[in-house]
Amino acid sequence: MKKIFILIAILSGHLLAQNPNLGTSGAQFLQIPVGARSAGMAGAVVGLTDDASSVFWNPAGIVKIKSVQAHFSYMDWFKLFDLNAASLVYNAGDAGVFAASLISFGTGKMEITTEQQPNGTGRFFDAQDLAAGITYARYLTDRFSVGVTVKYISQRIWNETADGFAFDIGTQYRLDFQNLTIAMSMMNFGGDLRFDGPDLNVIHDKDENFPLSRLTPARLQTSDYPLPLNFQVGIGFDLYQTEFVKVRGGIDAIHPNDNNERLHFGFECAFFDRLYLRGGYKHNYDDEKFTLGAGANLPFSGALIAFDYAYSIFDILPSVHRISVNLGF
Repeated sequence: MKKIFILIAILSGHLLAQNPNLGTSGAQFLQIPVGARSAGMAGAVVGLTDDASSVFWNPAGIVKIKSVQAHFSYMDWFKLFDLNAASLVYNAGDAGVFAASLISFGTGKMEITTEQQPNGTGRFFDAQDLAAGITYARYLTDRFSVGVTVKYISQRIWNETADGFAFDIGTQYRLDFQNLTIAMSMMNFGGDLRFDGPDLNVIHDKDENFPLSRLTPARLQTSDYPLPLNFQVGIGFDLYQTEFVKVRGGIDAIHPNDNNERLHFGFECAFFDRLYLRGGYKHNYDDEKFTLGAGANLPFSGALIAFDYAYSIFDILPSVHRISVNLGF
């Protein structure tokens, strides 16, 4: 435990540096936490994740799934957007573990307003973001696992779209001491995106002061924007264990390319491997600090069904509720 506290002190020292690229990346839906179990632990899970939701945090974690498992999540993001996520994992034995995943983030239709028609024009627009991925993971040794995800990313606002590809890479290495796992993940490594679409076509008057100048077809030019590259390193370990109670903890340090460094602390308390209580704290965030969660699982017709809930507390913005379901076969 002394080594763990030394690691916390080292990581905390790096949080004082300011990132010069604050707010420069797009596709921010990729940074929204997916899965109630992980969110309930404040996202301090790169060393603890071991179910089908691992593809959204650390793809190396799916190697712990023995057969087939599916994950479904829903969240109402600030009562404005809906986030739905799903993943399916299949363990192919010596060939490795394969997974497919999907994230959908969007809003319903909203009426278009203008300066001349502030009450509405009778026309509507909407927005929709998608990320679809294929994951492969395997054990390189009996203690070390690695996983890679290739995903297609698409964003749409009305008739303008942007799309591209990105990679996620993760590792987990387990030690004998307190079941300690050292892990890292790098998410959203890919090229820049750019919006394009028919609404960028405009009619331009080259010289408003010259009455005979003709209106000229023109096109607005959009700028490239990077993906939210996120590097996360952390540890997961047993805090306390008896025959009926098990407590695990996680500590993660996060280095995003568009914000300051952060620290996540989380714990999970399991009772009889059936009931779970979770909590966490996020350091160096402007609004969100504490998270809470709970879960339960039960066997049914040869399957194991797990229900999870998480509550993220925000100081100014509306607090967020998440629900997830895991099906293991």
